[in-house]
Amino acid sequence: MTTEYLVSADQVQIKMAQGAKPGEGGQLPGGKVSDYIGKLRHSVPGVGLISPPPHHDIYSIEDLAQLIHDLKNVAATASISVKLVSEVGVGTVAAGVAKAKADHVVIAGHDGGTGASPWSSIKHAGTPWELGLAETQQTLVLNRLRGRIRVQADGQMKTGRDVVIGGILGADEFGFATAPLVAEGCIMMRKCHLNTCPVGVATQDPVLRRKFQGRPEHVVNFFFFVAEEARQIMAQLGIRQFDDLIGRADLLDARKGIEHWKARGLDFSRVFHLPDAPAEVARHQVDLQDHGLDRALDVKLIEKARPALEKGEKVRIMQDARNVNRTVGAMLSGELIRHHPDGLPDNTVFVQMEGTGGQSFGAFLARGITLYLIGDANDYTGKGLSGGRVVVRPSLDFRGDAAKNIIVGNTVLYGATEGEAFFRGVAGERFAVRLSGAAAVVEGTGDHGCEYMTGGTAVVLGKTGRNFAAGMSGGIAYVYDEDGQFSKRCNQAMVALERMLPAAEQTAKQDAAVFHCGQTDEVQLRRLIEDHYRWTGSLRAREILDHWEASLSRFVKVFPHEYRRALGELNARNETAATIAKARESGTTTAKA
Repeated sequence: MTTEYLVSADQVQIKMAQGAKPGEGGQLPGGKVSDYIGKLRHSVPGVGLISPPPHHDIYSIEDLAQLIHDLKNVAATASISVKLVSEVGVGTVAAGVAKAKADHVVIAGHDGGTGASPWSSIKHAGTPWELGLAETQQTLVLNRLRGRIRVQADGQMKTGRDVVIGGILGADEFGFATAPLVAEGCIMMRKCHLNTCPVGVATQDPVLRRKFQGRPEHVVNFFFFVAEEARQIMAQLGIRQFDDLIGRADLLDARKGIEHWKARGLDFSRVFHLPDAPAEVARHQVDLQDHGLDRALDVKLIEKARPALEKGEKVRIMQDARNVNRTVGAMLSGELIRHHPDGLPDNTVFVQMEGTGGQSFGAFLARGITLYLIGDANDYTGKGLSGGRVVVRPSLDFRGDAAKNIIVGNTVLYGATEGEAFFRGVAGERFAVRLSGAAAVVEGTGDHGCEYMTGGTAVVLGKTGRNFAAGMSGGIAYVYDEDGQFSKRCNQAMVALERMLPAAEQTAKQDAAVFHCGQTDEVQLRRLIEDHYRWTGSLRAREILDHWEASLSRFVKVFPHEYRRALGELNARNETAATIAKARESGTTTAKA
């Protein structure tokens, strides 16, 4: 997610799971990652993209509340949604989501899912949306939370009857996916993942896409019929407006179903139960969540940065940092992108802070902003970095060895797409997970560093924890292997480890994949370490630069197999195109002569 993308959104959804395959994540095969998709996803065409089952920045409701707060700071006008799976206990989770100040919650049923979902998951995972929705409505009403949040149900919604039953069980909104796709021409071949959809709905192949016959009017017409059927049923029930229908489980009757031999003995009393709550307790959404945006530190930063936002002038700001100030820089970034969609020149807004940075310090920081913190920072520092720069160095009173002390917390640079980060000290666990374009230098990491990384560059000037580079499909990591044990701590399932070579030897052994970001490994690595020293005054960086030839041989390059292959193919395509262009130019010159 980039700042520009979030600012343009009307609704941002945090998909904790989906009904058709809860807990399994998703994967886009490399064959479907075209040049266009690779650019949008900040990856390399041809490299498969993994959406991991665990969300490495969410391990509790408090973590979820932090992410909701981050997104709301960047995109204040967007509705923040959380998608949950219909299962036993989902009501309790939904109550936590409401307390975490989400604006919207989705209860996804087991029947949903596109043709790319595993058939075993569609058939045997999750529960019907009716059960999860009924539990959610009852739990929210009993805890006096229902009025604060919109509830949506989805999972094979097809008719006006589904809409009315969903409303009766407690839904404000309804999600339709498969039915509108069929209205557009989908014939349910269930091979979306193969890129061979015969009707051009779910494919990147330009030849097949031309077969697509769908029109917006087809979908509009479908929803007119759904709405008309819902109106008719509401009229039969004597309900004038939809809000009066929400939560009216007393309008449901299961007598005919129970009389059928297949349903004999089923007891729906718990599904149809009306919570015992006072009449004044809301049964549908009536209030808005208070996200506390007016109390954010960024409100002051935005006022001080007005000359930069409105006229592009350089601004220097001094500000104290306290750990109660969460998501510093995100609201400022959102405001900057609204004025300047492409960002501003480097260092236009320079904010020097001293103290302890709170959660998500520098989250979604936009191009043109530098946050320079003298002190330390908490979890999620630099989350979603979008072109800005985050620097954290120890306070001037610090007398220890920075390379052996924690300076930033867990899940730092999660999903960063662009920009730079320099940390003079050790980062916690899950450093640079999902990094996809930014460059970062740190002096040590905890476990699971660079997991699911898809792009960008990470330099570690010290020890790493275990399971480094698990699921890493793109980008490059350079690790200073001071004890010679890094290979035992690295997960080598998807990556190769290579010792760094001096420039002369590297040129002799060069192949199509040696160049990364248009530079040789040694040039890029040295430049990043020099920048790290310039921004942080790191003694570790100074020592490495002073003994460069000896230090270089101790660096290990972590290079994903898929990334190497894709870079090689990309380089071969470029060389072929250049040869053809040169031949055409030569032919034109000859013809003129």
